[in-house]
Amino acid sequence: MAHPKQQTETPITVLHIDASARSAGSVTRGLSARIVDQLTARHGDVHVIRRDLAGGVPFITEAFTAAINTPEDQRTSEQVAALATSDALVADLQAADIVVIGTPIYNFGVPAVFKAWFDQVARVGITFRYTENGPVGLLEGKKAYVAMASGGTRLGSEIDFASTWLRHALGFIGIHDVELIGAGRVLADDEAVARAEEAVARIAA
Repeated sequence: MAHPKQQTETPITVLHIDASARSAGSVTRGLSARIVDQLTARHGDVHVIRRDLAGGVPFITEAFTAAINTPEDQRTSEQVAALATSDALVADLQAADIVVIGTPIYNFGVPAVFKAWFDQVARVGITFRYTENGPVGLLEGKKAYVAMASGGTRLGSEIDFASTWLRHALGFIGIHDVELIGAGRVLADDEAVARAEEAVARIAA
């Protein structure tokens, strides 16, 4: 049953990220798209920022590390260019009220391209800061939905290093409200995807 739209005074901004290398037939792409559709049905006025990571995200380089350790007003044009992708990806997160992530588990962890994305957005003084009591995330007040699928790894098991890392990584930058919708062991469990789709239909925020 369709849910009535909840009109808001200002649009909800959703950052929609996909990390699967597959286009056609990707379970996580299908689930993340359904989540965005569900949020649109509930909130009505939704602005979606789309980031498909399949084309690649730059790895951290020496030029990048030199740039982030140089005061902003002292950076060379080359250093500004080295941070251009990072600045754009950070801006996505800062603008978002809700983050929707679709990622498979590859060899027990997240895809390398998703780790590269996180390396680009984990910026001291911008998305987190250090205190005498440890690091504190600066992107608080955001909600994240993570659609995750695996071929044979049982989600939440001792060999699932993807979901635990992802929750920790998002919390590190201040996103603690994380809802995981998983389709685990899809090659062995014919009902896994259907259960995940039912979980998407129950999304309430």
